[in-house]
This record gives sequence, C-alpha cells and structure tokens, in this order.
Amino acid sequence: QVQLAESGGGLVQAGGSLKLSCAASGRTFSLYRLGWSRQAPGNEREDVATIGWSGGSTVYSDSVKGRFSISVDTARRTVYLQMNSLKPEDTAVYYCRSWSYGAEESWGQGTQVTVSS
Repeated sequence: QVQLAESGGGLVQAGGSLKLSCAASGRTFSLYRLGWSRQAPGNEREDVATIGWSGGSTVYSDSVKGRFSISVDTARRTVYLQMNSLKPEDTAVYYCRSWSYGAEESWGQGTQVTVSS
C-alpha cells in the first residue's frame, strides 16, 4: 500500500499562487502515476492534473491548463502542484492520488485551498 500526505494548502487572494506538496511512502516502488484532484462543496470530485512517475506524460483539466503545473521529485518521492493566477472557483479540498501496478489506487487526506475575491 502507498500512503500519501498532502501539505501546502491555505488562504490566498485571487491572482495569487500556492504550491501543494504530496509525499508518498510505503510501496512506492510500484508507483507509475500520480495526480491531484479537487472537490468543492456541492460538486463532484474533479481530476486536475496527473503525471507519470518518471516525470513525463502530464495531463491537465481544461479548467487549470496554463495556470497550474504538476511536477514530481522521485528522489524525495514527492509530487507538487504549482497553482498560479488562482481564482475563487479554484476553492476546494485538493487530494493527492496515486496509481500503482497491480491496479492499486491511493488517496491522501486532502488539503483545503481557499481563494478569496
């Protein structure tokens, strides 16, 4: 099993930036993809960005393309989400997510991001 722990959420004004981190532990040798999802109150969970464990093959949702950037540091076993030009509609709980060989998925506990107008 892979365990994920997010950090870096908080309150920021519209137009500002935040960087989220997610540290992976446990059976990290089996990881092949990581990502970030978010869920705002009353909304379904939305996949925001994903990246291959080697750092390639990034995918972004249309709602964040050009503003958010996902990256991975395999030595630190950490995936990051740099969020720029934040908007109030980016307010949500952000979850780290991983996929491992053997059809195993893991989720972090989530970190709150609040963007004030």
